[in-house]
Amino acid sequence: LCVCVCTIFANLSTMLKKFINSKNLGFLPKYNFGTYAEGRHKGAIHVPIAINPGVGSNRHVTCIPGTGIGPEITDSVKKILSAAHCPIIFDDINDFKMDSIHDPSFQNTVRKNEVIMLGMLQDRDGDKYVDHFKVYQELGCFADLFYAKTLPGVNTRHKNVDIVVIRENTEGEFSGVEHEVYPGVVESIKIITREASRKIAEYTFEFAYLSGRKKVTAVHKANIMKLCDGLFLEECRKVAEQYPFIKYEEIIIDNCCMQIVKNPWQFDVMVMPNLYGSIVGHAVAGICGGAGVACGANIGENHVIFEQGTRIAGKDIEGKSIANPTAMILSSIMMLKHMDLPKFAFDIERALEKTYQDGKVKTMDLGGSSSLEQFTEEVIANLSKI
Repeated sequence: LCVCVCTIFANLSTMLKKFINSKNLGFLPKYNFGTYAEGRHKGAIHVPIAINPGVGSNRHVTCIPGTGIGPEITDSVKKILSAAHCPIIFDDINDFKMDSIHDPSFQNTVRKNEVIMLGMLQDRDGDKYVDHFKVYQELGCFADLFYAKTLPGVNTRHKNVDIVVIRENTEGEFSGVEHEVYPGVVESIKIITREASRKIAEYTFEFAYLSGRKKVTAVHKANIMKLCDGLFLEECRKVAEQYPFIKYEEIIIDNCCMQIVKNPWQFDVMVMPNLYGSIVGHAVAGICGGAGVACGANIGENHVIFEQGTRIAGKDIEGKSIANPTAMILSSIMMLKHMDLPKFAFDIERALEKTYQDGKVKTMDLGGSSSLEQFTEEVIANLSKI
């Protein structure tokens, strides 16, 4: 009898492990910027990563804390990465201002390292709608990758949402070409080019392909802006033909916003021009828990900027130690994967996941009362248990 009972429990344990592994019950992104992290739960067949010599040496990352809650959330990330013993050295630029992009020293500071961790950019009076665009353009970061997924223990109307928004980052309504054509009449020019549209479409489908994603949705307003958005869709369709195994759809921005609120599960990877990306990204963040839990990265040929997905400065809560650092932590996990440091990325993912699953420590934006420091300390405490 004892042998039978033990056998039954052993079989149940094996079945449970298989179920957990097959369902991916964590909140890890499907995509990866570098080598996939080795899982702790090893199957019958498990092959280790062939580490290249010197990979464990220290890497330099430019850190721009910026303004608002930027210094607080970047400091949180630094503490967590230090506790994880990540081989990262941060080169801080604490006095960075928008005007710096036109300074010769810009080449020797911000451009020094490929990887940049960004808190919040400081606006310059009178130009706040243009400056962010100039920085991304100067660094050649043409793709803004925004990731939002519902987290365990977070009370949201929609569960199991998992959406990647990819936004063209250099033109569109954010081109900054505005002028007064007549007193009281202002004109703003939306610029869409074939080259930029093709580039963002190629990146999106390549991302979906390498990430195991199944569908790409192009968001537009071509029924009104027939030339601008029409050109964007034309390039998306051409690239889609090269990936017949990925489902391709198009949706008008108005209906898209309604569908995100009504039925977000229909979306997988979304690609769109600049302004639509800002709108859709914030909407997706909203249904997943808010700005504090949506991470982002800006991709270029020579530089990658990791930051919060929504780029909200949070000046109203600046210095109060109540900001949620989750978005910045998730962005740093993407950063570690991009830098081929999967072990550290995996450990921090697990520690953050356990923090949310336990639910004992939550920041105010998610209905808790914990401070930023308390949340950071809890993640570090869970990290020590990995």
